[in-house]
Amino acid sequence: MSKQKIDIGISEQQRQEVAEKLKVLLADSYTLYLQTHNFHWNVTGPQFRELHLMFEEHYTELATAVDEIAERIRTLGVFAPGTYKQFANLSHIKETDEIPSGPEMVAILTEGHEQIVRTCRDVLAVAQEADDESSASLVSDRMVLHEKTAWMLRSLLQ
Repeated sequence: MSKQKIDIGISEQQRQEVAEKLKVLLADSYTLYLQTHNFHWNVTGPQFRELHLMFEEHYTELATAVDEIAERIRTLGVFAPGTYKQFANLSHIKETDEIPSGPEMVAILTEGHEQIVRTCRDVLAVAQEADDESSASLVSDRMVLHEKTAWMLRSLLQ
């Protein structure tokens, strides 16, 4: 049986270009998910309860997001990356080897959310150029959430 052609009003080249950008967003989001989950497990200090619960909310939301992003990549007819190696090669998020203090965790996660906003802007430009409203909508929603999360995290450090 032959592969059925995808005809959703976006050229194959444009679908590929959008998917390649979405792969970076997926890698950034998954890396931030892992970092947030790590910090949830390992946070200590006077803000333990608040940060522990907040990090859980964040990684739970990110787990849903990575699924939505990966499924959008598949909708465009491209295979989604799914290994640590692939994510490490694609992601802009810097991993942390040590266990930082609670405030340092907040600062690191703030930077991660801000990086995802920048990645979203990059994806959004390509999606809009391709008239890919579905990808643009997904990315726009992600951008709003990460901007708000970065603001809330920054507020903890003031």
